[in-house]
Amino acid sequence: MQLFLFNELPMIFQSALPPLRLVFLMWLIFYIQLLSGFDLGPLGILPRNIYGLIGIFTAPLIHGNLNHLVSNTFPILFLGGIVFFFYPRIAVSVFFQGYFFTNALVWIFGRTHYHIGASGLVYSLAAFLVFNGFFKRDALSVVISLIVMIIYGGLIYGVFPNEPWVSWESHLMGAIVGIGSALFLGKKA
Repeated sequence: MQLFLFNELPMIFQSALPPLRLVFLMWLIFYIQLLSGFDLGPLGILPRNIYGLIGIFTAPLIHGNLNHLVSNTFPILFLGGIVFFFYPRIAVSVFFQGYFFTNALVWIFGRTHYHIGASGLVYSLAAFLVFNGFFKRDALSVVISLIVMIIYGGLIYGVFPNEPWVSWESHLMGAIVGIGSALFLGKKA
């Protein structure tokens, strides 16, 4: 067992780098916002508004407060690391779709207020990992699916409107994109 972990250590670190880079950017931008005193919320997604298109690229990097940032940090590192470690052939596509397709759908269907944060990506990664197990049905994918459901099963409640300041649209669109990624990319993994 120890030999297995030693041999896989470089791959574990390598698979953690893409989510770690995103998290680094999230923290850097939060720190800059904190020091400068500027509210970067207007760089979020403002649905169906030409100025809100910038949010498709920037919204996951902007967080309203430290709690919001922390609540997205650990799931991105954990879920993103799993995707890049176990599904390296499709990981970039899964991550790209979770980031951009989710935000584009929020721009089309979201409520007319600014949507910020990376929770749409979190929901996309979680949904991909859960549904990939259902669609592929190989032992490893099913185990990963079960682990993610046990740890993040409570995410299901976030796709329903419950708090006016929470972008449930990002959660729902992220879950839809994650399911689509599992359906269309999972077989290539």
